[in-house]
Amino acid sequence: MSERKVLNKYYPPDFDPSKIPKLKLPKDRQYVVRLMAPFNMRCKTCGEYIYKGKKFNARKETVQNEVYLGLPIFRFYIKCTRCLAEITFKTDPENTDYTMEHGATRNFQAEKLLEEEEKRVQKEREDEELNNPMKVLENRTKDSKLEMEVLENLQELKDLNQRQAHVDFEAMLRQHRLSEEERRRRQQEEDEQETAALLEEARRRRLLEDSDSEEEAAPAPPRPAQRPQPTAILHEAPKGKRKAASAGRAQLSGLVVVKKTKTAAAGSTGQGPSPDGSGPSGPKARAACGSAAALGRPGEAGLPPCTSHTRSKSHSSL
Repeated sequence: MSERKVLNKYYPPDFDPSKIPKLKLPKDRQYVVRLMAPFNMRCKTCGEYIYKGKKFNARKETVQNEVYLGLPIFRFYIKCTRCLAEITFKTDPENTDYTMEHGATRNFQAEKLLEEEEKRVQKEREDEELNNPMKVLENRTKDSKLEMEVLENLQELKDLNQRQAHVDFEAMLRQHRLSEEERRRRQQEEDEQETAALLEEARRRRLLEDSDSEEEAAPAPPRPAQRPQPTAILHEAPKGKRKAASAGRAQLSGLVVVKKTKTAAAGSTGQGPSPDGSGPSGPKARAACGSAAALGRPGEAGLPPCTSHTRSKSHSSL
């Protein structure tokens, strides 16, 4: 199996290099190369801007009859990206740069143009002084005057710096700081005075309103009605019953007939109250008499009306 990359070539034994014909190529032959724009340019046909670094497929050729110190100069052909107009520029080995030749204008080369103008003026001056001695004297006189003016301007600047050097910037800053503090203090005092005046005015107005309100006092608001307590009926009901019972007893006291004979007979017999209170004048008898009288049925429960008890009740009711 043969190699994928052949590094060696076969030369037959009867190979003679001198018999190989040589190609005759033209000197201005063009090659297609890939390059980037060396500077910013603007197309003269459509005004399109072509920025530095944009890539092109350019044609390269050697410029005939232009050599700098034995170095050939090359020309490049590119096309505008918008209108496809042809743009050409060349190498400049003298200034290590490129020069625009046709189809566009170079941008941002003001500094370069200024340097070229200075070089041109210097060269013209040297040519004039080479053949005219009077011109040399005039140029020297102009240079001396210019130098004197420069020295005067420099001296003025030095004097100005010296005058400014005597100024104490720290003192100026300190004075400015003090003035600012004084202004703030004065403003704070004014604010405090104004606040105090407003408070005094408000206090005086409040006193006047209070005096007016005391003179024209409004009636006291009515008190809300008290709600009845749910347990009040428990205390009121016995009182009503007591009043009804006392009224009934007063009415019944007039209907009771006192029988003196029976009381006298009871006294004559010498019967006193029984020790258990069951006698006619005992506590039980009085309680029974009082309950019967309250019910309007005297003499019930087999007991005679209690005259002494009834009499005492009537006297107490009267």
